Amino acid sequence: MPFVVGRCDLIMVTKKLPVNLIGEFLVSIGERLREERERLGFTQPAFAGLAETTKKSQIDYEKDVTQPKAGYLAAITKVGADVQYIVTGMRSAQALSSDEQELLALFRAAPLEVKATIVAGLKGGVQPSSGSKISVGGSFHGQVVEGDVTNTVSGGMHIGGKTREK
Repeated sequence: MPFVVGRCDLIMVTKKLPVNLIGEFLVSIGERLREERERLGFTQPAFAGLAETTKKSQIDYEKDVTQPKAGYLAAITKVGADVQYIVTGMRSAQALSSDEQELLALFRAAPLEVKATIVAGLKGGVQPSSGSKISVGGSFHGQVVEGDVTNTVSGGMHIGGKTREK
């Protein structure tokens, strides 16, 4: 019987990795622990002291030399550390501020059209000015819609380099 070599197929696996607020990938518990410590405004010795451990242990946790124990994680939770995020990379709802919790509840209850408008506004980085005018924009190839906060469009729509009056 002849020897048959099996076929090897390449499979591309994509995975969303946790990122911090400036877009850096945070793939380890130690990196996320450091981010949480810094977010809360603690130095390494102060954070270690909260859990009655040493600065050396804190450094080892943040460098992924060793993993923190449950008692340590329980202690840092008392000052607002998001332990779920540290361990899994997914933020806990309890770690949200009261205004973030309210925003999330309102967003979840909103109709799909409202959600789409909110997301578009946030992606465009748009804030209403004191005159309550709003402009949702994009890149060179994107679209720009100008109007007031009540969604009354005035002027035109810019698509692909040409302006068409409405």
